[in-house]
Amino acid sequence: MEKYQLESSSASLLIELHYLPCFDYMTGLLQFERVWLEANEHYQKQSYRNRCYVLTANKVDTLTVPVQKGTRHQPIRDLRIDNDQRWQAHHWRCLQGAYGKAPFFEYYAPELEPVYRKSWTYLFELNQELLTICLRLLGAAPSINLTDCYRKEVSPGIFDARSAINPPNEAESYVFGRSVPYQQNFGQEFVPNLSVLDLLFCQGPMAREVLTLSLFDPGEQINKTLR
Repeated sequence: MEKYQLESSSASLLIELHYLPCFDYMTGLLQFERVWLEANEHYQKQSYRNRCYVLTANKVDTLTVPVQKGTRHQPIRDLRIDNDQRWQAHHWRCLQGAYGKAPFFEYYAPELEPVYRKSWTYLFELNQELLTICLRLLGAAPSINLTDCYRKEVSPGIFDARSAINPPNEAESYVFGRSVPYQQNFGQEFVPNLSVLDLLFCQGPMAREVLTLSLFDPGEQINKTLR
């Protein structure tokens, strides 16, 4: 793909909504003053829309929000969570086990724990709430907007990053930057591009600076075309 350099801080980002977004996703959001969240796409399986990755004592673990099969072909805002599965209790236990002893867990956990005690019907609303919390903890405040309909082509000045950030976690697939290594809670070898919670719990107030330092240099900027 053609590489480009962002030339205007007023450019907008168009991107889908993820569950506890990864490092690359959050690095991208910090580059733009205005962000459009795609609210009218259809759900895509095996994507970050309903999953994230965290580092536990033994491995990188996947946390997946189960969705009701009958709603998968509906617009993403109508996609229902399968609450017959005890996913909330499992996710919170996993986060406690992975980051309970991380330096900043006790400071940030009270912001997140209520999310896992609340009843959620729609995946989009859950993801929107978690993104709001993560941005607040990072001290970032881009203008967040929702699309009113799905458009395949976008207006000039909008960077279309929809479906650009996907598992698996491979360096050549990163869109906005590469994770600057930081001290993680487990292991000797740094694991990049986990959920932003890994960065927040481990680095606290320094998290935003780490994201900023991770941006691609202008000469290797984002592997997409700015329309």
